[in-house]
Amino acid sequence: MPELPEVEVLRRSLEPRLLGRRIDRVEVLSPALREPLDRRALKRRLAGRSVAALRRRGKYLWIDVSGGSTLVVHLGMSGRLTLAPAVVPREPHEHLALRLDSGERLRLRDPRRFGLAYATPTDELERDPHFAHLGPEPLDPPLSGERLAELALGSRAPAKAFLMDGQRLVGVGNIYATEALHRARIHPAQPIGSLAPAAFARLARAIVEVLEQAIREGGTTLNDFADGEGNAGYFQVSLAVYGREGEPCPRCGARVRRLVQANRSSFFCPRCQRPPRPASRRMRSR
Repeated sequence: MPELPEVEVLRRSLEPRLLGRRIDRVEVLSPALREPLDRRALKRRLAGRSVAALRRRGKYLWIDVSGGSTLVVHLGMSGRLTLAPAVVPREPHEHLALRLDSGERLRLRDPRRFGLAYATPTDELERDPHFAHLGPEPLDPPLSGERLAELALGSRAPAKAFLMDGQRLVGVGNIYATEALHRARIHPAQPIGSLAPAAFARLARAIVEVLEQAIREGGTTLNDFADGEGNAGYFQVSLAVYGREGEPCPRCGARVRRLVQANRSSFFCPRCQRPPRPASRRMRSR
């Protein structure tokens, strides 16, 4: 699933080519997505309007248009949002297309149909149920150790699960949580509330560094992700532990291990990321 860096890469790749462009026609080609496309609302709110801004909230792309409406897009598991000349034939699994005054077509393609796209009044976005529950962004402003400790106050969740909880911190998915924990030398199963201030500082710094590096390198393309021009990302080359079970840790050389948490794979170095001690042992050591 595209995570925060991929959506930010998509936003930056589309922004210079979409700003100021007029949407001449809205084509709903196949409404069957996670939430069925509302053909009438999309046409009423988007057709004839000009693109005013492209923003991101967590893993969602917001495309603001003149007249006070916003197109909200989530790529789901396999979605792609790309620009192509209008004369290029329709792709398989293409659900929505916006024909622009530039002679291009902005196409949403989603084979697995877990994505969504809808148009809504811009001034209602913060109250929209898709966003009202979301936690703070980790990059704007950059997450600090103090802020991370505040968000974790009272939580007994494992560190990996906590980082992936969008109600606590938005946009940090499986890949980047795994990589940030490795950089911070924190085991994925370590209870987040048990971290010392220095560990919170390391982890916050690692989250920011991993996300910013991934954005610079175009995101991670493991299966389907591409930016608005169809280009794959390259951060997968920089992955230290994710998907590298049995390979040497780039820091110490120990073999990377995998564990399953909440039906998701977590990868870690058993030497750099020591597992948490059982509570009974901690009590005896005191």
